Amino acid sequence: MRGSALLLALFLIGGCSTLDNLNPFSSSSKVKMAELTPINPSADLRLSWKGALGEAGNYTFVPAVIGDTVYAAARNGAIARFDGGAEAWRINAGQSLSGGVGADAALVVVGTPKGEVLAYDTRGQPLWKARVSSEVLAPPAFADGAVIVRSGDSRIFCLDARDGKQRWVYQRTTPPLSLRGPAGVAVADKLVLAGFPGGKLVAISSANGAAVWEATVTLPRGSTELERVADVTGTPVVSGRAVCAAAYQGRVGCFDLAGGNALWAREMSSDVGLDVDDRFVYVTDDKSAVHALDRSNGASMWKQDKLFMRGVSRPVAAGPYILVGDVAGVVHALKREDGSFAARFSTDSSGVIGEPRKFASGAAVQTRDGGLYALTVQ
Repeated sequence: MRGSALLLALFLIGGCSTLDNLNPFSSSSKVKMAELTPINPSADLRLSWKGALGEAGNYTFVPAVIGDTVYAAARNGAIARFDGGAEAWRINAGQSLSGGVGADAALVVVGTPKGEVLAYDTRGQPLWKARVSSEVLAPPAFADGAVIVRSGDSRIFCLDARDGKQRWVYQRTTPPLSLRGPAGVAVADKLVLAGFPGGKLVAISSANGAAVWEATVTLPRGSTELERVADVTGTPVVSGRAVCAAAYQGRVGCFDLAGGNALWAREMSSDVGLDVDDRFVYVTDDKSAVHALDRSNGASMWKQDKLFMRGVSRPVAAGPYILVGDVAGVVHALKREDGSFAARFSTDSSGVIGEPRKFASGAAVQTRDGGLYALTVQ
């Protein structure tokens, strides 16, 4: 099960060992996940439309949402665009994919296990290819006419959006053991914000790749390398003048966006990350409990612990509800005010493999078998 470091598979990548948190089904754990009990729905979580891509394999694919358009990709190289639920086009990259999709108003970008970055226009026509140092696990981001790509060895590459030429690369020393997962980057105020193994959150200049500030989300603790795994997980979330991040076997905290000064931090371990709205910080911990913390000071507001070990995704705030997916393919809508269950929707049983993506009055989710579901909640 995702969330138990002792049960995660070990891989050797780029000269350092990593713990694989991409495949929650690979564990031989005897820990039983919580069974769902009946609820009295107070909201309507329903399907707006459905699409289909290929299987994800041992990777995490999440759709990209641009207005009413959704782009999605799969391990077999399929990339598709959906407009209002209708499939506008579908292409094949001609090779296996490992990360995506990143998109803006002009580009659709995906990554491969061999470290290639493939860019297409919004009609699906290929524009350019580039190469980074290792597999691409997270969706690329966009900043100042550039595509920001994080490679599996925790390097950050800035590629020119016009032709894919490298502008700069940021790299740092990483500990011997780290989590292997789709940790992405956030972009705000000409900064690229990324979390790293060892518990560091770094703000990088989008202009030249120089570190602007560095903050400590958590410090490694323990006597063994496994106990000292303390990676910042998921993608940092920028809200107003703050950026918030979570670490595995560590803490959750928010920091001043301008200088990286800590606003607050509290002990909590998460392997998938968090989301933020105008009142709360929402975190899924490594036992699949969902927490709401006061945005101003980190105080606990509520905890939903009835999804124990169900491989729950990063929470996503959608109006008065918080949406999460689990390894059985169930999407749960929690009430923002108290975390109680408001509604459920069952996709296919292969599992929701990545975070829900905000879409209209709900979210788009992708399953391990390649199902793409656009859901609304009212």
